[in-house]
Order: sequence, then structure tokens, then C-alpha cells
Amino acid sequence: MLSGRERGFLPRNAGAANQDMHELSIAEHLVREVLAALHAHDVRQVDAVELEIGALELIDTEALCLAWEVAAEGTPAAGAAVRVTETEARAVCRNCGAEFVPEVGCYVCPKCGAANAEIVAGRGVVLQTLECS
Repeated sequence: MLSGRERGFLPRNAGAANQDMHELSIAEHLVREVLAALHAHDVRQVDAVELEIGALELIDTEALCLAWEVAAEGTPAAGAAVRVTETEARAVCRNCGAEFVPEVGCYVCPKCGAANAEIVAGRGVVLQTLECS
């Protein structure tokens, strides 16, 4: 399992040419993880990768799939299908216990108005399964 908290060195709004830096660094890390798993299990080729990505990670799945192609080129992961499931963000208010779906950057409880939320879902990048041949 990998924690998708890795970020590119440039902010996401640093310009169109830099928009995919975040996704490319994640794809490179995922390819390294996949290749390590292949080596550990003596598998030769990856046919598909299933990922679970939290909504709060702000990952553009189309950009991630394109970045995967670049990062996997020349490896046993080249040509593998990438399937992504997004996990909805959920938070629990530490003051009143209400569970709610936060918006990115706004974690105010809709029930009591407190800005004291614990994020319980919607973060991280998890490598769920590998289909190999």
C-alpha cells in the first residue's frame, strides 16, 4: 500500500506545462512498487493495475494514466491497463460527531459550524490489485 501524499515540486497552478508533474511522480512511484512486487513473486508481465485514489488527493486520472504510460515504458509494466476507483472524501466533526462529505479546503461541519474535522476517507493512493501473466 502506498500513501499518496507525495507531491511534485511545483504547485498545481504553476502553469499548464507543470500540471502533470504531480501525476508523473505518482506514476513513477507506482511503477517502482509494481516492479518490486513482480520481482518478489517471480512474475514477468503486468496486464492491469487497479488503483484506489482518494478524492482529496486532487489527482487527474487521465493525466495519471498518461504518466503511467511514460513511466512504465520499457518495463514489464508497459502496456498494462490502469483502472482507477475514486474514494469519496468523508469527515467526522470532532465537536458534535456528525459525518459529512467535505469540499477540498473546506472542512467546516455543516451541523455545528466547527472547523474541527477528522478526515476518515478520501486520502491516499492504494495499489489494490495487479493482474499478471
